Amino acid sequence: MSGKHYKGQEVSCCIKYFIFGFNIIFWLLGVAFLGIGLWAWSEKGVLSNISSITDLGGFDPVWLFLVVGGVMFILGFAGCIGALRENTFLLKFFSVFLGIIFFLELTAGVLAFVFKDWIKDQLNFFINNNIRAYRDDIDLQNLIDFTQEYWECCGAFGADDWNLNIYFNCTDSNPSREKCGVPFSCCTKDPAEDVINTQCGYDVRAKPDAEQKTYIHVKGCVPQFEKWLQDNLTVVAGIFIGVALLQIFGICLAQNLISDIEAVRATNDEHKMHWFVCVCVSVCAFPP
Repeated sequence: MSGKHYKGQEVSCCIKYFIFGFNIIFWLLGVAFLGIGLWAWSEKGVLSNISSITDLGGFDPVWLFLVVGGVMFILGFAGCIGALRENTFLLKFFSVFLGIIFFLELTAGVLAFVFKDWIKDQLNFFINNNIRAYRDDIDLQNLIDFTQEYWECCGAFGADDWNLNIYFNCTDSNPSREKCGVPFSCCTKDPAEDVINTQCGYDVRAKPDAEQKTYIHVKGCVPQFEKWLQDNLTVVAGIFIGVALLQIFGICLAQNLISDIEAVRATNDEHKMHWFVCVCVSVCAFPP
């Protein structure tokens, strides 16, 4: 009886080290994102004055790095350590957390399709709110400038949205040199110019509407974003589908590894019980 050999379940090394390798890259990217976010806050003096986090009226792009980095760090850590140590709790956490993210993405996509007008209004509100805070944060300023340059737009629905900003509005009480102007990122680019003219938007909104078109982009960023989305719908849909399939693939691999680990543990428990029974039988059959 003691000469019998059992060929028990084995944990798949391919799945185990694939999950480990994939998640250690994911974890390192999360660390990098968190590091960039904390460095940016350190440069702006936020870390030395935490209360200043709530002072900004608009969106601080650093939050994007911190939130994305935090999620990637937690997921990567759970998947990496869970696979390496064959820890079913961490693997289940990884699987459930990834499933929740997938569900939230799916929900957001459906709601965005169903409530398109509401999303457009919220996007308009978001852009206008950040126009007000344009000069309050350098990262926000760079983000708005990049958006307006990339989509060749100005304001949410037009250049007059810059009236919301205290430095660019056209009121008589505005002492700013940028009064009745727009940021340089609204200006049409001259291919012959090697150096950006940061004053190209000065006083431009004081000119007639027909004349403004020769100096700045008059289309708003919301309609330009809609146009870009329609023109690149296949690419955007492909990216979302690819990310969703990657998440589903990760969940399936984690569940497969959990099943292997639990099967190995069940087999080992069975062998221990069998050995215990054999010892008991031997003791009873051949008492000392």
